[in-house]
Amino acid sequence: MAKVFAKNLSNKQVMATDGTELGILNNIVMDGKTGELEDLIVKPDIGLDTSKYQKDGQYIIVPFESVSAIKDYIVVDKVLAKGLPYDRQ
Repeated sequence: MAKVFAKNLSNKQVMATDGTELGILNNIVMDGKTGELEDLIVKPDIGLDTSKYQKDGQYIIVPFESVSAIKDYIVVDKVLAKGLPYDRQ
């Protein structure tokens, strides 16, 4: 994946590979020791069924490993986006 500046990600739409609009990127979780990006914190679209996603308050948590492209949208694999139970500290 090409380099992308963090400032260009602010408020970017997050979309699944099947065209489902998940919501708007709110924040990114980074491992402070390794610098690896771990998760996207997404404000879900009103019509999105969030029951299959990990949640943190009003936001859904999308593992960064599910990101397949970043252009006009942040495109994520729908299956990987649902991730595993959120247990990061």
